[in-house]
Amino acid sequence: MTDRYDSTDPMGTQQPQRVPAVGSHEGDDIHLSQGRSVERQLAGDERSIGEIFSDLTAHLSTLMRQEVALAKAEVRETATTAGKGAGLLAGAGVAGHMVLMFLSLGLWWLVAHLLDSTEPRFGWAFVIVAVIWAVIAGILAAVGKSSLNKVEGVPRTTETVGQIPNALKGEEAKNR
Repeated sequence: MTDRYDSTDPMGTQQPQRVPAVGSHEGDDIHLSQGRSVERQLAGDERSIGEIFSDLTAHLSTLMRQEVALAKAEVRETATTAGKGAGLLAGAGVAGHMVLMFLSLGLWWLVAHLLDSTEPRFGWAFVIVAVIWAVIAGILAAVGKSSLNKVEGVPRTTETVGQIPNALKGEEAKNR
């Protein structure tokens, strides 16, 4: 049905007259108003398509803002924790480096005297200490790499963003 403003009431205001719309489906109404475009209403919903689309874009915009806020919060929390840990590890690394430097010099001196007590062999002692440190560095690198592989990133954001397509399709039950 379409509304046409063909008649006026006793007060002089225009009253719509219902006439069948070409190509209309049962339960759908098409409203023609002065100076406005055709708007289609869904059966059982009093809102126009424009209002429905406006609501949809507003809800989608809100959803995207919330997802971005969640991602920011997760990244901020992860970065803060990682930053504190990195700072503490850097301080420990500097102190540990000093300790290892002096221990290495002591070990180098000891190995040189163990190889030949009358005339210390500092060259071979240096190579032996360097090989020991190379083995330790390899072990630390392997353990550090396995630790970094355990980093999850932003798991909640990944999960909720993955649910958006089902929500847009009206299939929220698949998200549960």
